[in-house]
Amino acid sequence: MADRAAGLRADGIEKRLVKEGRGELWDFRDGTKATFHYRTLRSDGLGPPIDDSRSRGKPMELIIGKKFKLPVWETILSTMREGEVAEFLCEVKHVVMYPLVSKSLRNIAAGKDPLEGQRHCCGIAQMHEHSSLGHEDLDALQQHPQPLIFAMEMIKVEKPGSYQQDPWAMTDEEKTAAVPLIHQDGNRLYREGRVQEAAAKYYDAIACLKNLQMKEQPGSPDWIRLDLQITPLLLNYCQCKLVAQEYYEVLDHCSTILNKYEDNVKAYFKRGKAHAAVWNAREAQADFAKVLQLEPALAPAVSRELRSLEARLRQKDQEDRARFRAIFAP
Repeated sequence: MADRAAGLRADGIEKRLVKEGRGELWDFRDGTKATFHYRTLRSDGLGPPIDDSRSRGKPMELIIGKKFKLPVWETILSTMREGEVAEFLCEVKHVVMYPLVSKSLRNIAAGKDPLEGQRHCCGIAQMHEHSSLGHEDLDALQQHPQPLIFAMEMIKVEKPGSYQQDPWAMTDEEKTAAVPLIHQDGNRLYREGRVQEAAAKYYDAIACLKNLQMKEQPGSPDWIRLDLQITPLLLNYCQCKLVAQEYYEVLDHCSTILNKYEDNVKAYFKRGKAHAAVWNAREAQADFAKVLQLEPALAPAVSRELRSLEARLRQKDQEDRARFRAIFAP
């Protein structure tokens, strides 16, 4: 352990142990997954933490050997045992890319593509070509680099092959192979009534395919092939959102599908149900009429939805009349 600490110091990293870990130190060969919480602090001690994984409600996961844009994290994590808490002061040479890394991590936390805005050039070029990363604190750090302190808590270490990777951390080949398995997991969870978990699985599968699709020319055969795989997953996701009563998200996604595929019966049906739920009666009726036109065999299901809508509209009308009478009563 002393040799490792000496090696860190020689490379411009100072480690301060806050809490001893447990067990043996892993060898951290390629493919090893580290799950940890982190806080990023300025070395001058000014201001709040730049980033704090706990404030986002989810620890960070990093897979050794995946060419993470901040190699120093692999270096420092490989000195930690499970349960250990430590702080690492890293010289500027190790953290010059941190503003870009932080932006990606913030994108992930917000459910966005982690590479948004970084697709067509390397990190250094991106830093020079664009005046802003979209976050004032990161812009300041980019313009005035300084040593940073990473406060790390190692939660769990997993050997290669013993875990499922997050979509953003997969290679293109791994994404392609993972999508059918994630889809199956989502279907199983939905059947079990675990709707929120199912929605998360469908979202992960869509994220894999969207990431692959971004690398294709829009409208090309490969782009269309991927889009045709995304569509049923997105419809499954919309079904989860219908159950969760998140109707406006259903309206948005189904409209996106129908802008490209005008004969998608399921998209019309789900959008019709969402319109009905938010009292868009005319739009709901139009969508259900389109369902009947495209798939007459669904007439019983459409009739049920229309009867339900009419009953709810009558009830709402009665409630509105009673409310107005109460308002204007002497």
